[in-house]
Amino acid sequence: MAKTTSTAKAADRGSATLAQHRRARYDYEILQSYDAGLALLGSEVKSIRAGHATIGEGYCRFQNGELWLFNVNIAAYAPARDNHEPTRPRKLLMHRRELVRLQTAMNEQPRTTVIPLRLHLSHGIIKAEIGLALGKRSYDKRDAIRTREANVTMQRAVRHSVR
Repeated sequence: MAKTTSTAKAADRGSATLAQHRRARYDYEILQSYDAGLALLGSEVKSIRAGHATIGEGYCRFQNGELWLFNVNIAAYAPARDNHEPTRPRKLLMHRRELVRLQTAMNEQPRTTVIPLRLHLSHGIIKAEIGLALGKRSYDKRDAIRTREANVTMQRAVRHSVR
């Protein structure tokens, strides 16, 4: 019998995005990003893989030298018997020197925070991409919109001039 390959299994081996913070790059300037593991329960893993996670309101905070993820909503997994609390704090798993580097960067520069950018699969393990972010002010956001619109109009002009 011929061996069949599943595209779902092939996607699991790579890096598939499960949840994304879409406004992060608009509201914040991302200075540096890190990959961190998550301490999850079984029903949370099933729920995230089913696409029932929301990280738009999430943030990270240091407590007792450890990094914790707050306000991330992982919906209850219906087939599970004992479900988890949807917005409980979750521990982020990183190397000690990465945590120290991240904490010193936060302390050195004002207005910085750590936010979750996306949840993704890395070789079958759910990881969180977190970013050291600097909050943008409203005039910075308007400048970004102006430059984006200028680039779009230039691209349109180039496309129409080629024809």
